[in-house]
Amino acid sequence: MSFNMNRINPNQTQVFFHDGRFETLTNEELDEFLLQMGLSDVNESIEQNITE
Repeated sequence: MSFNMNRINPNQTQVFFHDGRFETLTNEELDEFLLQMGLSDVNESIEQNITE
């Protein structure tokens, strides 16, 4: 499944799927989503970019 992410504030990220759907997820929901996708280390990269 292909998707793009856009952090919209410190506690929410929008996930845009290539089929046109999107979801706004809290940090906790994003962690769970990334674990399901097998991408748990991506979230650490996102958080580092926000704090820099």
